Amino acid sequence: MSKRRAIITAVTIEGISQAEAARRYEVSESTVSRLIARYRVEGDAAFEPRSRRPHSSPTTIADGVIELIVNLRDDLTGQGLDAGPETIRWHLARHHQLTVSASTIRRHLIAAGRVTPNPRKRPRSSFIRFAADLPNETWQSDITYYHLGEPLPDQSNRAEILSWLDDHSRYALSSTAHLPVTGDIVVEALQNTAEQYGYPASILTDNGLVYTTRFAGGRGGRNALETFCATTGITQKHSRPAHPTTCGKVERYQQTLKAWLRAQPDQPRRTPAPL
Repeated sequence: MSKRRAIITAVTIEGISQAEAARRYEVSESTVSRLIARYRVEGDAAFEPRSRRPHSSPTTIADGVIELIVNLRDDLTGQGLDAGPETIRWHLARHHQLTVSASTIRRHLIAAGRVTPNPRKRPRSSFIRFAADLPNETWQSDITYYHLGEPLPDQSNRAEILSWLDDHSRYALSSTAHLPVTGDIVVEALQNTAEQYGYPASILTDNGLVYTTRFAGGRGGRNALETFCATTGITQKHSRPAHPTTCGKVERYQQTLKAWLRAQPDQPRRTPAPL
């Protein structure tokens, strides 16, 4: 017999007082009083505990909004665009005048099977986050690759994409494709971009030879970019080897860029050289 049933039976059947029942079953008199009052109204239902589920949930969103979230995820992914919770939150606010938190969006994407939780993934809170305080304070640059057609054994159809991105705003300043990227091309792209947006106070890159010769064993002196920066007063900063997250903003942009390229129906191809 449950304690609830025993208390109610003792008072209503045995006829003991509520105070005595409280002492016998080691509960407060107010608890006994509430049980007896509920029994007189609900009958045997008082023997079972009430559900603690709230009568309403202010954070619940309509089924139509959940469907819209899932559709936005599918549409953006199909176009090769970012489709994370923050991006979907922006689209809901900008195009549908709906305010939904990123955590709520993520929860419904998981429930719909569009996101697979990865508890072993390093949490974002563990990263040391930084950003330039002002536009043109620091530009990030990196090089990524994209095949023009099916990959060839000699990699002759692999294009190299050179990108420049403002560290403060994450605005993509320039993306140009080359076969391949050389030191002179890096300087030319920096000059052309600076003529449009103004010169940066500093640049942040990895340690590729087109950016720096500091790991080249002292051979060859400065490269074209190092010479240009020394002449113009631009400070060069570099990531440590095997620490790609230092240049994570431009690398994240390149991830978006290549996802968009892969989603295009007409893929870029290298034009055969004339005979």
